[in-house]
Amino acid sequence: MNLFNAVMVGLKEIWAHKFRSLLTMLGIILGVASLVGMSALVKGMENGMKESLIAIGGLERVRLEENDIPAYQQHLTDQAVGCTMNDVYALEKSAPLIKLITPEMRLRDAMMTKGSKTFSPWVFSGTSPNALEMNQHTVEYGRMFNEIDDEQARNVCVVGTGIRDGLFGAPEQLGYEFNPVGEQVTIKGQPFTIIGMFQRYESEQERKAREYIKEHPPEPGNTNGPSRSKGWGGKRSNNFVFTMKNNTVYIPLNTMWVKFRSTAGSNNIPDARLSSMAVKVADVNSLEQAIQQAHNVLMHTHKGIEDFAFQTQEDWAETIGKAIKNARMSGGIIAAISLLVGGIGIMNIMLASITERIREIGIRKAIGATFLDVFIQILVESVVIAVIGGAAGLLASMGLVNFLQFLSPTENTPVITLNAMAMAFAFSVGIGILAGLFPAFKAAKLDPIQALRYE
Repeated sequence: MNLFNAVMVGLKEIWAHKFRSLLTMLGIILGVASLVGMSALVKGMENGMKESLIAIGGLERVRLEENDIPAYQQHLTDQAVGCTMNDVYALEKSAPLIKLITPEMRLRDAMMTKGSKTFSPWVFSGTSPNALEMNQHTVEYGRMFNEIDDEQARNVCVVGTGIRDGLFGAPEQLGYEFNPVGEQVTIKGQPFTIIGMFQRYESEQERKAREYIKEHPPEPGNTNGPSRSKGWGGKRSNNFVFTMKNNTVYIPLNTMWVKFRSTAGSNNIPDARLSSMAVKVADVNSLEQAIQQAHNVLMHTHKGIEDFAFQTQEDWAETIGKAIKNARMSGGIIAAISLLVGGIGIMNIMLASITERIREIGIRKAIGATFLDVFIQILVESVVIAVIGGAAGLLASMGLVNFLQFLSPTENTPVITLNAMAMAFAFSVGIGILAGLFPAFKAAKLDPIQALRYE
C-alpha cells in the first residue's frame, strides 16, 4: 500500500467514526490553540516592553545620579560637591565616547494652576534643549525652548498632553484638539508661558482603541451614565512610561536654578547641584568603555570622592528578557500538557480501532501484507488525526486570541507569529507519530491465524 492510499484509508476511518474522531482531536486542537495563543500574548507583551524601553531612551541612555559616599570616604563628606554643571563641561571636553549630555534639576510637588484648575505633573524639570533627543520627545505644537531662553532664564515651559488635559480640558471633553501654546499658567506662584506641547504618547493598543472610537463615535443618547473623561494621558494606562511622558513639564535649566533654587541652599545662595544627568553613548557596543571613561572624568571633577552612580537600562532589558522567557516557559509547559493529553487520546482511540479491526488486519496479513505495511498504515492513520487536529487548532487559535483580548484587554495587541504556528503544528504532528508507534507496533506483530480466529 502506498502512502496516498494509506492516507485515504485513514481519512475514511476518521469519517466512519466522526464523533469519536472529533473527541480524539479535541486535545490536539486545544493544545495547538493554547500554544499559539500564549505565544501571541507573550509576543504582544514583549513588543510593549521594548516599545517602553525605546520611549525612555533605549540602551544608549545612561543616568548619572547622586549616591551615598562610600564608607571609606565618609571623612570627606564636607568636601563632596555633588553633580554640577562642571561635570557637564568636563564630560563634553574629555569623554569622546559620550555624544549627548543632558543636565536636569527637578522640583517635587510642583503645583500648576490655571484659573480655578490645579494639576501636579509627574515630572517638573529644568533641563537643556537637547532633552528632546535624550528622552525621545517630539514637539507637536509650538517649539522647544532654546539657548537664549535658557541664558535669560525666561519663564517659559513645554508641557505634555496630560498637563493640557488637566488644566484646559481633554479633546474628548471639549470636542476639539486644544492648542495651549501661548497660554499663561502659574507654577508655584511664578507665571509661565506655554511655548510648546509634546505629542501624545500611547501604546499601540491605546492608539488603535482611540482611532476606533474616532471612526465609530457612540450614538447620541447611547451612554452609560453621565459623560466624563479621565484625559488621554491620565493614569488609566498601565504603561507608566507613556503616562510619565504625557505628564512632563520642561523649563530652561537656568530658570529652574534662579526661580526655584534660590532658597534651596544655605545663606540664600542658589543650589547649583543637579538632580541628575543623562548621557547617551555614541555606540551601545562601547557602553562599558563609555561608562568607564565618564567615571574617570567625574572622579577628577569630584576630587576623588565617589558620590555618584551610573544607572543604565541594561537591568530593564534583562528584566524584559527574563519575564518573556518565564512567560514562554510557563505557556509552553501548559500547552505541552494539553498536547500530551491529546496524544494519549490518539493512542487510546488507535488501540480501540485496532481491537475493532483485528480480523481485518489478520486477513491483510494472510494475503501478503508485511509487518511494515501494517505498521505504516496504523501510524499514518494516527498522524492524519494529529494533522487535521493541528490544522483545526491553528484556526481555533485565532479565535482564542480575539476572545482572550475581549475577555481581558491588555496594553499591547497579541501578535500571532508564523514561527509559533509552525512550532505548534510540528508538535502536533510529532505527538501523532509518538502516539501511533505503540498501536502500530501492536497491530503489525499480530499473528494472522489468531487474528482470523478472533471473535
